[in-house]
Amino acid sequence: MTVRPERTIVLRPDGSAPGARDVAVEAPVAIEVDGIGYAVMMMTPAELDRFAIGFMLTERLADRAADVIDVDVFGAEAGWIVRIALADHCRDRIHDRVRHRTSDTGCGLCGIASLEQLRRPVPVRARRPEIDAAALFAAFALLRDHQPLNRTTGAVHAAAASDASGAIGIACEDVGRHNALDKLAGALAAAGGPPPAAVLVTSRISFEMVDKALVIGTPVLAGVSAPTSMAIDHAREHGLTLIALARADAMLVLHDPWKTFGSVDLVAEEGLEPPTPGL
Repeated sequence: MTVRPERTIVLRPDGSAPGARDVAVEAPVAIEVDGIGYAVMMMTPAELDRFAIGFMLTERLADRAADVIDVDVFGAEAGWIVRIALADHCRDRIHDRVRHRTSDTGCGLCGIASLEQLRRPVPVRARRPEIDAAALFAAFALLRDHQPLNRTTGAVHAAAASDASGAIGIACEDVGRHNALDKLAGALAAAGGPPPAAVLVTSRISFEMVDKALVIGTPVLAGVSAPTSMAIDHAREHGLTLIALARADAMLVLHDPWKTFGSVDLVAEEGLEPPTPGL
């Protein structure tokens, strides 16, 4: 399964209404190479056999497709596992790479090599939001003014902290969406004070982006692009209000545990289990 339906609230400046949208399925995929846990990638769980060969080539662990002599893909309780066997002349590379690798790509989870390590503790459960719809629309209207690097290059993401009135206090930019949010987390921690009323991001919302927002302590994460299935699940599990596809005329509310943005009952979706791998 690569998509799943979700109930939403369509939030507009003049009110809200129920809606629905298909979201992309995101799943953790553990990569094992010759019996060694190499990485956990957050990705669409399809064509994993093709991914295995391509990943070995782009990681320089194999020189050609024929160097990947076996790929075994199977579902596990926490996600997927891809076991890869390399040709004899490539096997020394995995040991050398694991010794020297300090981080994974932007679509992986840094420092995590197995599905068991995926669930890391979240400091606190998200609190009730203080920001209302009008302030959220106002914050997004101001966001462009806090993106000087993107105005110059058109190639970077931003993460920004908004107060309850919609004013943006701190904004950070980076070519990587994860990096921009990490910069914001560091700036907020250095500044001290309470967590922001909302965190705004200019990217899609994945599991990692929700996880970072929970660490920051904001009650609301809102982005200009769509969320993934694991992002929604993670937000539900920890009470984070999740808003996506933010535009000047409308936004989609994917999780609203306090009914801050309308009376549509999305809380009934609480307790949904993530899809069983392979279904």
